[in-house]
Amino acid sequence: MPQVRLIGPDGEQVGVVETAQALSMAEEAELDLVEVAAEARPPVCRIIDYGKYRYDQEKKAKEARKKQHNVQMKGIRIAGANISEHDLEYRMAHIREFIEKGNRVKVSVRFRGRQMAYQERGRELLRGLAEKLTDISVVDQEPKMEGREMSLILRPI
Repeated sequence: MPQVRLIGPDGEQVGVVETAQALSMAEEAELDLVEVAAEARPPVCRIIDYGKYRYDQEKKAKEARKKQHNVQMKGIRIAGANISEHDLEYRMAHIREFIEKGNRVKVSVRFRGRQMAYQERGRELLRGLAEKLTDISVVDQEPKMEGREMSLILRPI
């Protein structure tokens, strides 16, 4: 890189200069020449104290990690496809609560013994549940069988 766009120690634009000249200017100021935007044409360099620059970068990264929300996967189990209406409403209240907090929810229906013959009833139950929660959630994964369990994943809108 023969030329760089240079920013001086006090933040003012110096302009496009030769790399050697930029290095000598940094040495005169007893500071470092740091490349801040490598993808730009010509690359952007700045005359600053590198230690302070790294400290500021780490501080910004730490602040960004603080503000990041960790999305968790919550699980709700339904014992079988022939669940009563009241029990289903109770489970839906919990699902709604989890989704409003910004979490994804995995709803599972477990089939025991001869219940395996009624997988379609379980699929209808999960689709109906997803339909009732369309105001706050979107289906992330359609109902699918995993062993003796059929699960559906919902995520907040």
